[in-house]
Amino acid sequence: MGTLEYYAAIARMAPGALAKSAVRRVQGVARQALYRRREQVDEAQLLESFGATRAEELVSLALDHRSSRAWCEVSQRESVRAAIAKLPGAKERTQARAAQALRQEWNVFGTPVSFGEGRPVDWSLDPLSGERYPVEAVESLRLLVPGMDPKYPWVMGRLDSLVALAQGAWVTDSAEERSRLATAFVAQTLDFLQANPVGMGVHWTCPMEIALRAANVAQALVMFADAPRVRRPEFLVPVLGALAEHCAWVEAHLEDHGAVPNNHLVSNHVGLAVVGLLFPELPGAPRQVALAVNGLRAQMDAQVHPEGTSFEGSIPYHRLSVELFTLAFVVARGAGVSLGPAYEARLRLMYVASRAWSSEAGLAPQVGDNDSGRVFPFQDRDDREQGYLSGLGAALFNDAGLSGGVFPDEAAWLLGSAGLTRFLALPVAPAPVSVSFPEGGFHTLRGAGVVLTVSAGKQGQRGVGGHSHNDKLSFELHVDGRPVIVDPGTGSYTRDPALRNAMRSTAAHNTLQVDGAEQAPLDPARLFALPEDARARVVAFQPGARHDRLVVRHDGYRHLASPVGIERTFLLDRHVRALAVGDRLIGTGRHEVVGRLHLPDGQARWCEPDAAVLARAQRVQEGPQSFEARAVEIGPARAPVGWVLLERGLETSLVPSKYSPGYGRVVSSVSVEFRRQQTPPARLGWVFVFR
Repeated sequence: MGTLEYYAAIARMAPGALAKSAVRRVQGVARQALYRRREQVDEAQLLESFGATRAEELVSLALDHRSSRAWCEVSQRESVRAAIAKLPGAKERTQARAAQALRQEWNVFGTPVSFGEGRPVDWSLDPLSGERYPVEAVESLRLLVPGMDPKYPWVMGRLDSLVALAQGAWVTDSAEERSRLATAFVAQTLDFLQANPVGMGVHWTCPMEIALRAANVAQALVMFADAPRVRRPEFLVPVLGALAEHCAWVEAHLEDHGAVPNNHLVSNHVGLAVVGLLFPELPGAPRQVALAVNGLRAQMDAQVHPEGTSFEGSIPYHRLSVELFTLAFVVARGAGVSLGPAYEARLRLMYVASRAWSSEAGLAPQVGDNDSGRVFPFQDRDDREQGYLSGLGAALFNDAGLSGGVFPDEAAWLLGSAGLTRFLALPVAPAPVSVSFPEGGFHTLRGAGVVLTVSAGKQGQRGVGGHSHNDKLSFELHVDGRPVIVDPGTGSYTRDPALRNAMRSTAAHNTLQVDGAEQAPLDPARLFALPEDARARVVAFQPGARHDRLVVRHDGYRHLASPVGIERTFLLDRHVRALAVGDRLIGTGRHEVVGRLHLPDGQARWCEPDAAVLARAQRVQEGPQSFEARAVEIGPARAPVGWVLLERGLETSLVPSKYSPGYGRVVSSVSVEFRRQQTPPARLGWVFVFR
């Protein structure tokens, strides 16, 4: 964030937040000054910190005398192997990921990248543009270059490929294969360290990435602790020194200086905690662990609402936060360090929230940004997937309220056989029900195979916006596990600022747009900010035996020459198996009103609804009194998901659109568009009849 952008952001914050931000910035300057005066960690410092007199002794002290019982310790290997062996396909999935890491292949946001086994990796490459970031001091490095995106090389530089190699070594029965994987681990680690000296190049520009890279290196190193190639001083000494340098950099560059610290600061603490708990003898580790433990406790309270939702204003970012807080929790517990009952209780509620809005197929709605971010490098997942969290949470907390799904690979790796035993002993939990999360601003109506998630709440990050969109009163609809009406997603961040703003605009969401205005202004210079202008909130949330009713409102158009408010009513009728959506305009003047329903693909066509479909639409309470003669049939022509019937008098069309199912990927789709000139008080609506 540049200076002007920073002050533009904090100008909207309360004076208390401004004062705290200023204090944190001063503290950050002091930390960095101390860092610059320190000496880099060398072999002599490592020997002293571990109490060793020579490098060979250091190997034994670092890798043999281990008190931790974290998931990645060699002492846990047989338990993990036993759990993996009982999960259909888990061993094969692990071996496939290890083989990919051996070939030094990455799928970088849908772009395949391959360097070949044993060959140097071009770590500074942005594979989409083909351009490279120079390996120069971060103080002078130009990070935001038109047409480039640092997130692409960061995917490779996080080094979760090292964990994949270690996973492969754990599950294989071949001594030869274990040796080959250990050799690759050593080679890839040294290749990265030699190509990216401390403080030089794109991989030292983001403390979040540095912290998570350190965590991955530390976990993989512990997993390979008994591998002969790893136990050589000429490898172990520089790697332990690199871990110490990574943590020193993160400690000096904590991302706490913004008006509202976010998931980056949590990542900083997670990296410090994981490395320091796994290698407590490293220089600075005790201080860094204490800093991280206190920071994690504080950020759990600051960044997770008491109801269990993340403050990011994004459901995909909720998944990232769950994985971050869980990794710290699991490693700390294995090391005998408690993060406190309040931390544990709120983390459990984060799992409850994920279960509440995930479909039967495990997919979560893309409300807010989705940059495909994850922390667990254990199994490849769809960028929208969150269903696996239920099984992990059930085993982690021995919680029957989260049980009944599949025991995921993540749980097998993190919890081993004991986790599987706990999971299998739990009774099956009742199916999720409709729920409202007013603090997070997410509200889910569900039943009869339908999951509807509505966005109506404050902007994320306490009003800064962050990863929020102009999506108030918008929704995502899943039917029988499949996304049917969708939030179009994110597309890109800095590589394409125009696309970034287009994908977070009002027109890109399933809500009403009045007179072409935005719910909140989009500043082209501030790609991660949205002012708190819409004031979206819940008017009524009324779940029932036959149907659920949700009424939400926002005032984002109160700044128009003729101000107008929007109140939207959702009624999910589980008996008729239909959804009615009605909009009421409150205000003055005459307005051009446009509504949109964005689809994930082009499978939609006009049709004349048959009598049975029309009769069902007319039976739904709060639906329109009469409908247009033609309806939109959605889904494959021979197996439609359902039909959208629009109120009579609307001008309707199917228009080309774009859908981003994950960061960096945009596919062609269509959207249903309906419009009319309206003078408040006025209503318009439509009904979706499910097949």
